[in-house]
Amino acid sequence: MSNIALTRIDDRLIHGQVITAWCKITSAKRIVIVDDLVVKDPFIVQVLQMAAPSTVKVEVHDVESGAEVLKSYNGDENLIVLVKYPKTVLGLVNSGVDLKELNVGGMGAGLGRKSFYKNISVSDEEKEIFRELISKDIKCFIQIVPDAKKIDVGTLL
Repeated sequence: MSNIALTRIDDRLIHGQVITAWCKITSAKRIVIVDDLVVKDPFIVQVLQMAAPSTVKVEVHDVESGAEVLKSYNGDENLIVLVKYPKTVLGLVNSGVDLKELNVGGMGAGLGRKSFYKNISVSDEEKEIFRELISKDIKCFIQIVPDAKKIDVGTLL
């Protein structure tokens, strides 16, 4: 599990920034997407796998199996873990996945969400989840692209 190079919340999951910027900077050869709904849609899973270059393996899991994969991983390849929601990260952590940092990327506007920082919107429940993750000594920060300054989520709560 020490090879988790990046854990990122991004409601778009795999897109240009993830592939061109984050895969390059982390040297990741494997992306693990954890989402209880996406895993149930074979078409979306296939689209996500096709969106990555052939040199990057993409797999999709629900929280339970994703936690097991991440806890047992002992390979040499750097991993990127992608999720859509803070509650997914909390589920992984509560299932025993040892995370040190959480990169908050895309979290778009939606029902019950308010502007949090620039184009990032969160609900009150998601703010509470960030507080809980921070209380578990997980450094939560906003960083849209690798060369952008890290913004401490705790200072925005």
